[in-house]
Parts: sequence; C-alpha cells; structure tokens
Amino acid sequence: MRSNPLRTLWRNGGAAVNGWLAIPNSFSAETMAHQGWDSLTIDLQHGVVDYAQMVTMLQAISTTPTVPVVRVPWLEPGILMKTLDAGAYGLICPMVNTREDAQKLVAYTHYAPRGTRSFGPVRALLYGGADYPQHANDTIVTFAMIETAQALDNLDQILAVEGLDAIYIGPSDLSLALGCTPTFDDLDPKAAEAVDHILARAQAHGVVAGIHNGTPEAALKRIAKGFQFVTVSSDARLIAAGAQQVMAKMRAGQAPAASGSY
Repeated sequence: MRSNPLRTLWRNGGAAVNGWLAIPNSFSAETMAHQGWDSLTIDLQHGVVDYAQMVTMLQAISTTPTVPVVRVPWLEPGILMKTLDAGAYGLICPMVNTREDAQKLVAYTHYAPRGTRSFGPVRALLYGGADYPQHANDTIVTFAMIETAQALDNLDQILAVEGLDAIYIGPSDLSLALGCTPTFDDLDPKAAEAVDHILARAQAHGVVAGIHNGTPEAALKRIAKGFQFVTVSSDARLIAAGAQQVMAKMRAGQAPAASGSY
C-alpha cells in the first residue's frame, strides 16, 4: 500500500505544512499540489465544494506526493466512509466534543475488528494499492477538531481514545466558544491559553496536534511550540492576496488622470 508521508514525518519529529482548498476545481487543486505542500485539505464543511468535485480534486492531488486530506462536514458515518472510499489519506472531523464522539470517529474510519467502516474502497484501491484493505487502518490518519468549551472540558477523555491519531484546533470557533474575538493568529488571552493547554495535553497523550493559521509567521511560531500540523491560508485567500498586491502596485504606479476643463 502507498505509504502516508504524514506518519513518517511525525515519527521523525517533523511538522507538516498543510494547505487548504476551498475552490471546487481540479485544476486549482492540481496547481496547489505542485507547490510543495506536505498535505492539502479539501474543505467540505464550509464553502462550496461538494462530493463529486472533491473526487476530481483528490485525483488532481494524486499527480504529486502531497497527502490528500479532507475536512468532512460533520461526524456522520456515511460521509466519512465515502470520503475514505474516494482516496482521502487523512480526515479532519469537526465538533468532536466528547469521548463518545471520538470513539465514533475512530470506529467509522477503521475496518473491523477495530471499527465499523463498511467495505467498498472503490477509488482508494487505485490510489492506495491492491492491498489497501489490509493496511488502511494503520495508514489513514484521523483528526478530531477541538473547537468548543465542551471539548475542552472533555479533552483528556477525547485524547485517550485509542486509534485517534491527531487533533486539530479551529482557533476561530474555539475563540467564539470562549467569548473571544474569532481569529486565526492574534488570539485573545483566554483563547491563547486554551490553545497552549490543548497542545500540552495532546503531547502528554502522544497525539499529534494541528492548528489553523492565517500567516506563515504564526504557523512557524506554533511549530516552534510543538504543533506538528499547521495550515497556512487557503487557495482562495492566496489568490485574493496575490491579486491585491498586483493591483496595489498598478494603482500606485498609474499617473492620476488629468482633469479636463470644458
């Protein structure tokens, strides 16, 4: 079976730089994948990507060594299993708030006897290889999103669930849950303290910690703290930022239009 470079990277103490795909298009996904990201996450929870578009984006990512990851809309067995069947090598599941939620996530993403994942890896066989069914349980990575006050209260119970590979912090939702301003990087003190606490507890349990970031500077600081999976921006934000830079230079360099007199 095709190996999962994320697991190798983490075992060696490294950190994965993850990109985010919000544009429902295989060409933009392919273009992003050729830029050297360790992984790319297709976002099915927020935005405009649907399942059929996701499949074409997974195919596009497959033209490179970049690891295909998907954030599913919710903790629902059908979409989790279909996403794995399509060839995702990592799954990020939002709103995991209790130990029971984490147990369900692990069960839905693993074949028996570890879990209850139904068998039908139609595209996963093409991407992972003919022996995919024998090795999928030890190759796929599952992230539980920690983004609510309830999840914070149940953090150690969630992290103790066997088979959970990683957690992923959504700073904006976590900030909202704690009565703070929703943002990625410059968090209010209460939210920043919660992020540090989640990281420390994940490390204590031997679970990889990931987090969403708005800038490379913030992501690098979080890697220095011990995060091993950092998302930096998204395809849509990068397009907008690049276009803004071009237009700012163009407008600044254009001579003011002469005002005519009549």
